[in-house]
Parts: sequence; structure tokens; C-alpha cells
Amino acid sequence: MLGLIFHQVLADDNVQVQIQQPYIDLHSGPAGGFPIIYVAAKNEWITVLKRRTNWFKVETVKGVQGWVKQDALHLTQSSSGQAVKLSDGSFESFAQRDFEFGAMGGSFEGVPSMTVFADWVATENLVAGVSVTQALGDLSENQFFLVRVQHTTFPEWRVSPYVTLGAGQIRTKPRANLVQSGDEARTSDLLAAGLGLRYYIAQNFMLKLEYQHLQALTNRDENEDLEQWKLGFAVFF
Repeated sequence: MLGLIFHQVLADDNVQVQIQQPYIDLHSGPAGGFPIIYVAAKNEWITVLKRRTNWFKVETVKGVQGWVKQDALHLTQSSSGQAVKLSDGSFESFAQRDFEFGAMGGSFEGVPSMTVFADWVATENLVAGVSVTQALGDLSENQFFLVRVQHTTFPEWRVSPYVTLGAGQIRTKPRANLVQSGDEARTSDLLAAGLGLRYYIAQNFMLKLEYQHLQALTNRDENEDLEQWKLGFAVFF
């Protein structure tokens, strides 16, 4: 295993390290199948530029750029002699994400539904975003959108519960063969509250399970209570 001496942590998170073993191989791409384009020798300084999964793009003092597997940089030693561990690009990068995008399938009032969403990660606990859902049943078609706020109590957990609050609108349209009955498409304001569970899988992917209780604010004497279960994947950046 390679030993490296930490030299400097730059403002943009680039890191310079010095090779302490006889050499390391630089590949032309972020995988072992890419050819070796350069061999960096002992005591040579290299700068870690960016990460892609468990591969790191580095640059030598001669300006040669290549990719090094994470194992080669995993254990380092600072100039003061203290061991330093580089982020391995998995759960640590999840905590530093800025955006989430995903799709979830499920059941809305007993009929199949599909939801797509886009979220902005404001803090490690708070996420704000929008979602659009379509549910097509035998009697009617429902489409609704929500502006949501999500709070995660334990963001440092790989499997973590969260709660959501949201508001939006729902549009209910009877199926074509029922229009003659006198029913017409209607739009109502919508309030939502939910409970969810997120599971970080690997790299830039996570799994989400969520239950939502929704209330449509109708013009009738009573508001309409609705329920939705959904399960799906999300990617983050």
C-alpha cells in the first residue's frame, strides 16, 4: 500500500501529495481497463484534481494528467507525520450534495401513480423542491404538483427518516366515457404532509420510500382527504 505525505489543501479542495513508495501508475481514464500513460516515481509531487467514484484525477509537476485508483491515495501522511484519510467519494460526497432529481412509482387512492421531483439541498437537514404526480384510474385522471420542504433529523445516518410539508394544486379530470354524466374537470388547492425513509445506496444514488397524506380544498362542504404511497430512486450532484 502506498504511503503519501500531505503537502497542502488548496482552497478549491485540490490536494498535493508526495509519493513515498517506488511508483504509482497513472491511467488515461477512471478505470483499470484504461492504459497506463505515466509512471510517477517516489518523492514526486502530484495534485489531486477531482474524483469519479473511487478514481481520482491527478496532475504531476510536469503537467501530465491521469487517473489513480482510490486505494493508491486512501492512506496519507501529513507533513507533520499525522495520518490523513482522503474522502473515498461515497457517503461523504452524499453529505455535500446540492441537488437531487428522481422518479417514484406508487399508489394514489388505489390507482397507479408516477412522480418526478427536483430538490435543492439548502442545509444538511433542510431540502426544498417541487414534484409533479400523475395518477390514471378507471374513473378519472389526477395530476398535481407540490412545492415541498423536507426535514431530515439524522442526516449523518445512511438510512434516515424524514418529514415533508407541501402545498400545490390538483386537477381531476373524468375519463372521456364519463363526461356525459355531468362531471367536469376541476382544480383544487392542495396541502400535503408526509413521512419518508431515504437509503443511500452507492456513488450518486439513493432509494426513497414515502407516504403522503393530502387534503384537497374543494368548493364543497367537506374537503377531500387523499393518500399516496411511493417508492423510487434519486440521483444527486
